[in-house]
Amino acid sequence: MGNRPEELRDLLDSVAKQAGPAIEVAVVGNGSPLPELPAGVRSVELPENLGIPGGRNVGIEVFGPGGRDVDVLLFLDDDGLLPNEDTAALVREAFADDPHLGIVSFRIADPESGVTQRRHVPRLRASDPMRSSRVTTFLGGANAVRTKVFQQVGGLPDEFFYAHEETDLAWRALDAGWLIDYRSDMVLYHPLTAPSRHAVYHRMVARNRVWLARRNLPWTLIPAYLGVWMLLTLLRRPSRPALRAWFGGFREGWTTPCGPRRPMRWSTVWRLARLGRPPII
Repeated sequence: MGNRPEELRDLLDSVAKQAGPAIEVAVVGNGSPLPELPAGVRSVELPENLGIPGGRNVGIEVFGPGGRDVDVLLFLDDDGLLPNEDTAALVREAFADDPHLGIVSFRIADPESGVTQRRHVPRLRASDPMRSSRVTTFLGGANAVRTKVFQQVGGLPDEFFYAHEETDLAWRALDAGWLIDYRSDMVLYHPLTAPSRHAVYHRMVARNRVWLARRNLPWTLIPAYLGVWMLLTLLRRPSRPALRAWFGGFREGWTTPCGPRRPMRWSTVWRLARLGRPPII
């Protein structure tokens, strides 16, 4: 973001303290200048903000096409912090033990209270954040992805800019046969926040929800998926300006290009349902 130099330095220090082989690090200035970085840290300064998925895709390419020069890529928010020094070792162990594991989602906890927000547990049954499990999506700012996933299914969807880009990648990875785990023992400290702090939140969430469905779901599931999310949005009783922005984004999702359509197989739909989250919720 370019406005959190002290937090970025703390994050890089926590990465450098990880036990085991040194982690190669790249920092992307997404339309913002970078502060002075530690020796050995790779960097890219982009002239404009490409959005979250666009910026992360640039970071992937720092390690070769599709990240091929490394086995696993960690994505960490610049205001996060790894409180434990064994996180990298746990990541290496997880991927080494299961060749079908494609993505690991970390647990995000507030550094002051230790609380993990319900929205940061990537499953429907989210009341116990300390329970690790197999899941159907992951958290964008605290995760590890096997680079073979990117090489097989492609990167994050640049056009999304913000919101739902992780689920788009997750669905493509699951359709290709990869597994996704939520691990409560892999922790990133991050201050408690509300997603609506972003001015474009309601519009982007609605637009990208439609794009997500148009890109990935069989046609027969799209009305059910979007109908459920419209109902949930109305039940949450957003403010009138927020609801106006949401419906504007929903309309935009149908009237603008969403990128290539690659509907998942029905066997993947069944697999998602068995994991507790059929792709209508």
